[in-house]
Amino acid sequence: MYAIVDIETTGGYAANHRITEIAIYLHDGVQITDTFHTLVNPGRSIPYYITGLTGITSEMVLSAPTFDQIAPQVFEKLDGKVFVAHNAHFDYSFLKKEFEQAGINWQARKLCTVRLSRKIIPGLRSYSLGSLAESLGIEITNRHRAKGDAGATVKIFDQLLQRDRDSHILKALKRNSGETILPPNLPKEQFDKLPAKCGVYYFHDARGNVIYVGKAINIKKRIAGHFTGDAREWSRSKIRNEIHHVTYELTGNELIALILESQEIRKLWPKYNHAQKYRVEEWGIYNYEDRNGYQRFSVNLVTRGSRPLMRFSAKGDAWNFLWEKVREFKLCPKLSGLQVSKGLCFNYQTGECQGACMCIESVKKYNKRIERAISSLSSQGSSVAIIGKGRNVDEQSLVLVEKGSYLGFGFFDSNVSISDLESARNFVRKSVETPTVQNLINSYISNPRGAEVINFG
Repeated sequence: MYAIVDIETTGGYAANHRITEIAIYLHDGVQITDTFHTLVNPGRSIPYYITGLTGITSEMVLSAPTFDQIAPQVFEKLDGKVFVAHNAHFDYSFLKKEFEQAGINWQARKLCTVRLSRKIIPGLRSYSLGSLAESLGIEITNRHRAKGDAGATVKIFDQLLQRDRDSHILKALKRNSGETILPPNLPKEQFDKLPAKCGVYYFHDARGNVIYVGKAINIKKRIAGHFTGDAREWSRSKIRNEIHHVTYELTGNELIALILESQEIRKLWPKYNHAQKYRVEEWGIYNYEDRNGYQRFSVNLVTRGSRPLMRFSAKGDAWNFLWEKVREFKLCPKLSGLQVSKGLCFNYQTGECQGACMCIESVKKYNKRIERAISSLSSQGSSVAIIGKGRNVDEQSLVLVEKGSYLGFGFFDSNVSISDLESARNFVRKSVETPTVQNLINSYISNPRGAEVINFG
C-alpha cells in the first residue's frame, strides 16, 4: 500500500519551518482507496512570499488544527505504507520532524517520483512537477496547494506503475538501495562510482556550473552525509534540487584537499559555499614591549590592520608553534603569553627560564634571545617541503614553500627522493598563495600530523 503525499510549508527546510497544509492519497497499486486533507496551523506567521506562491495566508490557518492535534490521525494513514512524493526527501523530512515534536516515532520506506520518472521516462526536458505533468498530459488543478499537487502526483505515479517494465520501483524499495537519500536529479550510478578516498568534490547544476565545493577524507561517505540523518541544513532543500552531477579530484591527504578546496572556492565562487566567501578566523603570533622593557610574545586573533609575525588557522597550532620557540630559545613562557600563574613561571623551577618573568634576568640579555626567535619567525626563512600520502600506494604528495611563501603542490613517484629545492620544483604546479592557504601550511609545519617536513634551509 502506498501513501502519496504533498505538503505546503512556511519555508524551505524542516529544521526552521513548519507544515501549513497536508494531503494524503492512499493507493493500493491500482486505485485510490482513501484520502486525507487539512490546513495546519504552524504556530507562526506565514511569510508573504510563501503566501504569494501557495495562496495560504496566516489568517487561513488560524482556526486550523496544529500538527500535534492531527498527528495520531496522520500517523494512522502513513503507518506501514510506502511513502511516495515528488521530491520525497523534502516532504518526508518535514513530516519526520513534526512527528518527533509530537512525540511519535515514524519512519517509512520512500519512493521519489522525480527519481523514478528519470529512470522510467528518460529524456524529458524537466522533471519538476509542473513540467512532468505537462509532458504526460496531466492537468494540475490548484497548483502549489497540497491537494492539487498530491492529486497530480497520484496520476504521475499511476503512469510510472504502468510503464515500469524494468522493475525500477521494486529496486528502489530494496533495503539499502540508497535511492531515497540522494538528491532527486543525481543519478545513483554516478553516486555509486564515487571513491571512498580523500579529495575535493564538486556539485554541478543542470548546466554544469559548480554550485558547491567540499573536501573530504572519504568522498563517498561525506557526500552521503550531506543527505542523510540530521546533516546540517545549509539551505539543503534548495541545493538538493539543483544537484545534477558530482565530480571529484583525489588529493591523497587532507592538507592538499584543504588547499585545493580553498583555491577552487576562490576561483569558482560557488553559490552555496558561504563559509569561505567571508573572512575566516585567523590567529597570529605578535610581539610587543612591556613597561619593564622586556620583549614579549602573545597569541591573538588577527584583526584588520594588525601585523602578526606569523598567522595560523587555529589557536592551538599557534600555541604549539610558540611553545617550540620558547623551548628552542629558552624563553619565558609567562612573557610569551603561555602561562598566567602569579610569580615565577614553571620553567624557572626547571632551569629552562632564567627569571625574566620576575626581572631576575636582565632586559638586555633576555631581549637578545627573543630577537633571535623573532628573526627565525620572520624567515621561517626557509624553503620547506611537506611530504605526505599520495593518491595511490605508488606515489607521494608534495607541498612546497619557497623562502617562506607557498609555491604549489604536486605528486611524485615513491621511488624518487626529494633532496633539494630545485628537484622539488619539478613536481609542483604553481598556485596562488592566499592567507587561508598560508595559515594551513603554517599549521602543518608546526604540527605535521603524519607528514614529513623537509627543510632546505
